[in-house]
Amino acid sequence: MLHLIGTYQCKADPKGRVKIPTALVKQLADARDQSFVIKRAVFQPCLELYSLTEWNALMAKVNKLNRFKKKNNDFIRRFTAGVKVVELDVTNRLQIPKDLARIANIEKEVVLSAAVNIIEVWDAAHYEKAIDEAAVDFAALAEEVMGDDGDDLS
Repeated sequence: MLHLIGTYQCKADPKGRVKIPTALVKQLADARDQSFVIKRAVFQPCLELYSLTEWNALMAKVNKLNRFKKKNNDFIRRFTAGVKVVELDVTNRLQIPKDLARIANIEKEVVLSAAVNIIEVWDAAHYEKAIDEAAVDFAALAEEVMGDDGDDLS
């Protein structure tokens, strides 16, 4: 499993290619020789980039859903809508598909933000806005998500 670190400011060229920073390329070294999967995010106006290994692990979970339940079938359809396989070129550029770039409002200024085992791909202005909005409630969220769950061994 990947454990990615960092937030990187990048630029998309006129063709929608984003040069992946060297520090991130090094972290992706084990996944570099395989394809990646890019998709729209579920909760935010950004894209998510998965190594093929991470994507396949996620799809193994999704594949366990009973497709004869409408809500499961609807979820799968929406979750996989617009999914594309992409590769880094020899100069470590990622081509962001035009339809997905439009969905995430990605034009020129891009933020690549590590989110544990995936990379979020943001329009820079939308990223800053999302971070600023989330900062207000982050302490309460951190306590709720990561707070004492009764497993304290001390």
